[in-house]
Amino acid sequence: MIRYSLKCANDHEFDSWFASAGAFEKLRAAGMVACSVCGTSDVEKALMAPAVQKERPLAAPRSPTEEALAAMRRAVEENSEYVGMNFATEARAIHEGESPERAIYGEAKLEEARALIEDGIAVTPLPFLPPRKAN
Repeated sequence: MIRYSLKCANDHEFDSWFASAGAFEKLRAAGMVACSVCGTSDVEKALMAPAVQKERPLAAPRSPTEEALAAMRRAVEENSEYVGMNFATEARAIHEGESPERAIYGEAKLEEARALIEDGIAVTPLPFLPPRKAN
């Protein structure tokens, strides 16, 4: 997705999101991009600065509860292996002795987690997002 600042022939400025630069051009050429103020389809991209996001560190914990969760996350990440979306498969392989026993964490669909529990494989949800979804 891409966001453009737009300006119509009547000098109204507004923003809109498009699937791509090509999608904007195709929609504009078809007269399907219209000013949100006056409705004219005589619309052009306005001058805009690029939105560059810097990588930011996680915010410092602000309460004892947040500090406890941050400590739990550090302990999990330091003492176990992140297996991503392969969590259910890897947990089952460890349980069945097909993979070396070790502490793991990762992601599983609700149905996969339920099946693990029903099969007697001990799993528990973690109270934080996985690394690929955090920040």
